[in-house]
Amino acid sequence: MSESNERTIPVYKGDADLLVEASTDAPCVMLLPQGDPRSATPRGKIRIQWGQHLLDDLVSGRYRTVVCGVNSVDNLNGILGELLRLIPTSQWTLEGATSFASMFRDAVSIHAREDREPYILKFDLDRLLILALLRPAERDHFTLEDLFRGFKTVTKMLEGRRDRQPAASVSFLGARSNRLLDHNGEEPSLEATLEAMHQAGFEGDVYPPVELWDSAPTGVFASYPFPESVDRMRQGSS
Repeated sequence: MSESNERTIPVYKGDADLLVEASTDAPCVMLLPQGDPRSATPRGKIRIQWGQHLLDDLVSGRYRTVVCGVNSVDNLNGILGELLRLIPTSQWTLEGATSFASMFRDAVSIHAREDREPYILKFDLDRLLILALLRPAERDHFTLEDLFRGFKTVTKMLEGRRDRQPAASVSFLGARSNRLLDHNGEEPSLEATLEAMHQAGFEGDVYPPVELWDSAPTGVFASYPFPESVDRMRQGSS
């Protein structure tokens, strides 16, 4: 029997592969292969940026546009406030952004009271464009329907605009200022969130919440839609 010529490509230099082993007690993500990397796949996928730091990537200029949430009351604990603080070319302040959202909300209540579409507020920070979903005034959270409707508008605002690409979005999960809840009043799964964005036509990158960096032994994929095998397993097939 001939020996296999295949060899394992080392990750690290020297003998560090034997030294860098994930502890069962440490946060861990198990990334599963998906698709054929030797062939191009059709457009229409959302990349999931496991293990990447959104704020670092935004400040370093990896993206031209980011999607997040905003409300008309208090955004102190949201990513919007962090971006306004970290990007020096911004002429917006957190107080100014919240006041703008409040004035816009007041105008909507007078002139478009029956409009159910979530509004998208634009904050141009020169090197970064923030598209912020305005949280409905009567609620302290977003719903999956809000997310779907909002991302339909976001998709239209990105379509054909090369100057607004590439684009990324927060997952809206684990948020403190602008929570996302399902029809049961609970935080939805990452899959349900990605489904709402994808059905709305969004094709950018999404950064999962840090809490999901400790998802092992559950395997995760690097893009959405997930492979059909996931549905087959849900239905009891292998």
